[in-house]
Amino acid sequence: MTAEPLPLAPAVVQALAAVSTATITTVLLKKGLRNIWLRGTRPLAPNQPRVAGRAFTLRFVSAREDLATPASWAAPISTRAAIEAMPAGCIAVVGAMGVTDAGIFGDILCARMKRRGVAGLVSDGVVRDLAGVLGTGLPVWCQGTAAPASVAGLTFVGWQEPIDCGGVAVFPNDVIVVDADGAVLIPAALLDDVIAASVEQERLEGWIMREVERGVPLPGLYPANEETAARYRAWAAKNDNNDGDKP
Repeated sequence: MTAEPLPLAPAVVQALAAVSTATITTVLLKKGLRNIWLRGTRPLAPNQPRVAGRAFTLRFVSAREDLATPASWAAPISTRAAIEAMPAGCIAVVGAMGVTDAGIFGDILCARMKRRGVAGLVSDGVVRDLAGVLGTGLPVWCQGTAAPASVAGLTFVGWQEPIDCGGVAVFPNDVIVVDADGAVLIPAALLDDVIAASVEQERLEGWIMREVERGVPLPGLYPANEETAARYRAWAAKNDNNDGDKP
């Protein structure tokens, strides 16, 4: 049974766009979650923007010759059908078992996703038609490229169901944030708490960086001891009052 895609509020997308994946992993680590970075999700092109959105999941399994054929591309359960179910603003998260010798998507499919307003494509597999995919403007994070089609090594079996991507359990409508360091998952139930803690963590680390640039030594500064924490709180209170002196 597939899950109904849920929207992500524009204010949430905007807040997450200002928070690095490194910060999010630290916040989630403090909450006891360690395995939330999707391995193998590297930016396909340099300078791709940070992207945040709900996960729209797609799942491949190992190729089986009677199922993984070019004819399967026109079947009711196909990557083509899945793309037509993707809502604007989602991030397509594709579990490809880490297979790197068969491209899950090419330029035409990526162009259609871009046209539908999909925010990005994340996979532990690879894509094909590199020049064409880059030409679509769809931000892609994956393990690279391969010329063979997906059916050369994989069988597509469904969408909007739990998947494994890069060794991480991804459920439909979890939140994905992806930048130059790769893709990080925020469990949907923890979203509000993670956003609040991440925004504060970014603010604290911005202040710490300013202190480092002033020549303050790291012991007691990062991580902050009580004296440093008190100095930060005083700075934050002053900054909140006069809306100035931002790091």
